[in-house]
This record gives sequence, structure tokens and C-alpha cells, in this order.
Amino acid sequence: MEIKQAARRYEGYDTERIYVRRKVRRKGEAAKINVYRSNTKPYDAMSKDWPRKSSNRDPQNSSVNVRQKGEAENITVYHRNVKPYRAISEDQTRKSSKRDPKNSSFSATKAQQQEDKICKYWKSGHCARGDKCRYLHSWWWGDGFTMLAKLEGHKKAVRGIALPLGSEKLYSGSSDGALRTWDCHSGKCARLSNLGEVGSLITEGPWVFIGMKSVIKVWNIQTADELSLKGPVGEVYSMVVANDMLFAGAQNGVLFAWKGCSEVNSFQLVASMEAHSSAVLCLTVGDKKLYSGSADHSIRVWDVNTLQCIKTLNGHKNAVTSLLYCNGCLFSCSLDCSIKVWFAKGGENWEVIYTRKEEKGVLALCGMNDAETKPVLFCSCNDNTVRLYELPSFIERGRLFSKQEVRVIERGPFPLFFTGDASGLLTVWKWL
Repeated sequence: MEIKQAARRYEGYDTERIYVRRKVRRKGEAAKINVYRSNTKPYDAMSKDWPRKSSNRDPQNSSVNVRQKGEAENITVYHRNVKPYRAISEDQTRKSSKRDPKNSSFSATKAQQQEDKICKYWKSGHCARGDKCRYLHSWWWGDGFTMLAKLEGHKKAVRGIALPLGSEKLYSGSSDGALRTWDCHSGKCARLSNLGEVGSLITEGPWVFIGMKSVIKVWNIQTADELSLKGPVGEVYSMVVANDMLFAGAQNGVLFAWKGCSEVNSFQLVASMEAHSSAVLCLTVGDKKLYSGSADHSIRVWDVNTLQCIKTLNGHKNAVTSLLYCNGCLFSCSLDCSIKVWFAKGGENWEVIYTRKEEKGVLALCGMNDAETKPVLFCSCNDNTVRLYELPSFIERGRLFSKQEVRVIERGPFPLFFTGDASGLLTVWKWL
């Protein structure tokens, strides 16, 4: 049975139709009544009247209890909204004002991130918005440094940059198999040597060391002597000189050490150490110790005198791509998007004292002092940027941009420093 009941309420502006449906009950059972209310007034008019209606009616006490003789009645009432429309509108206004681009810290942060990014159309040679573009039309932002020159010639990634002390020639090696010698005055390529794919390149005194597949080429820029050091298996991704020895990490995880002999301009292999289970990607030295980082996610600490491993550091979740020793601390970075700072308490117990997370994987680290002798950490990421951080605060003070990721950051004679990216571009920078 269905009963229709009409009620006039709120000064005649709102008429509700109430439909009460009584369920047929069996003998001895209590009847149950469900009440359904619907508004006949248009939605726009309802929104104006709801604030008045809500003030007279408590939505929390809107249930109706009906009791008939000898029977218990249960009524359930349904409402579209228990909050007045005006209150809802005010809430929405307050919420939206929190995200107003002019007043929102969230939007300000997003705008700042846009301003910190380089315009991709400008990078390709054209941007229709010109000066109105919200993105950067520059290869860097920050104070205290500037771009000095771009050296173009390599066809693939630059894997090493070296400027021997007192030399007027800059050397660069690339995956394209070329070793280029640049004139520091003209910026022109003075010599091109096709040696094969270069994995790493460093210099020490008059010597230039070129890490290649299964061999290390050695040049003496003063005597023009050329040597070949054999032993490594696979690519040589990293090299460093310490304690009058050349250390090189190979693709098969083995660490090699050669002792130099100045009298006959030769190098003798003195050790071959099973260092890691995967490729040795980076090496650094400090405090009479050698540090090696590998694609097996680990860092090993070696005594340069005994050539024995004294500690294994585990903390990264992906390949360790670069290491830097500075002021008693070891900096490491990884493809796990983190930079870690390690410190040895008591000289042996290494612990992570700081971890910085980046948005992308970190490829290379380099430390140097600016024109005011303040320490600066350079950090190359997989998003084609190099971030400059003040130490020890890690406050970002600038950023370098490139067309592809920067694989090499090299410190030169002050005030110069260099970067080499995956496109083959070598860039010369200068502190101001």
C-alpha cells in the first residue's frame, strides 16, 4: 500500500512530496515504513533557500519515529545533502584559495621548478614565446661562474677530460674512439687520434693515461713516449694515481695496480685484486686509502700500502657511479637517486652521516672551491643537469644544463673547470 502526503514548509517556498511505502506484514510482525523525500523546486532555487532551511532543521535529528497502536514503526529518511549549499560553496572557495597560483606556496614551488628548467624548444634552436617563456633560455643559472667556450667534435659521449699541469693542451676521450687534443688559446682541435673506444682518461704530472678495452695507453707529453699497459679484461672505466702507483678498475671487477719507474719511463704491474663481483665504475683516494665503487652496489676501502681490503660499505641500492673524498668524508652517489656522506668514527667504523635524495639517478661527483674559496659539490644527474651545492649545508647555488646527461666533470687549473656530456660536447666553464 502506498500513501502520498504533501506538506507545505518554509513560507511556501518549498514543497516536498513524501512517499511512504508500507511493507505488507504477516500476522504478528511489526510493520516497517520507509519514507522518501524529494524536492519539487528547481536546483537553482533550492540552493538559495537551503541555508534558511538548514538553520531550522538539524540534519542529524532528521529521523522520524512513528508508533501505531500495537505496532512499532521504523522510518528511514533520505536527504541529498546535509550541509547547506552556501556552506559547501564557502568550503570550496576556501579550498580553491589555498591553491590559487598567486597565493599558494605549492604553486609557487611549481613555478620555481619551471623557472629552474631549460626550455626544450630553445635548446632545439627555436622558442615561439621568446622573452615571455617561463622556462630558462640559458645553459646555466646561478652566480659566481660563467660559460667560457663549447668545444664540438666528438660524436659520442665524452668519457674523460684531462689538462696536464703547465700544459697548453686539453685532452678529451670519447666513446666514438677518438682522443682529441685541443689548443687552449684558440679552442680548436690540434690533434685527432683514433685509438678505439675510450672508457676513462686522467693525467698525473707529464703522463696522460687512457683507459680502453683490455689495455691502458700511456703518453708522456714531455718526451712523447707511448706505452701500453696490458692486463685488464674488458673496459677500464676508472683510474686514479696514489702512492706512486696507478690504480685501474676493470669491467670484470678486478682492480689493477702498476708501480711507476721514473728512470726508464715504465710501469710494472704489482698487484691484481679481485675487488668486486661486477664492474669497477669509480675510484678515489684519501687519507692513505683507496676507495672503489662498483656496479654490485658496494664500496670497498683499501690500504694503499698493503693493498688489502679493510672495509666493505653497503648502503646503496644500485650501481655506485662516483666517489669523492673531501675533508675526512667520503661522498658517494648512485643510480638509486641518492648521495651519501660517509664518516669513519675512530678511523675504522664507517657510517652514513647524511643522505640526500635526488629526483633522478646520479652519475658523477666533483668537488672544488669557488672564487671565494668556498667548497662546492658538483652533482650530475640523469635529467641532463648538474647541480651545484654549497658544503656542508647542501644548499643549491646553481645549475648547469646540457642536451644530454653529463658523464664527466673535471676540475682544471683555477679558475677553469670542464664538463663533457653524452652528445660529445665538451664545455669550458670559469669561476668569476
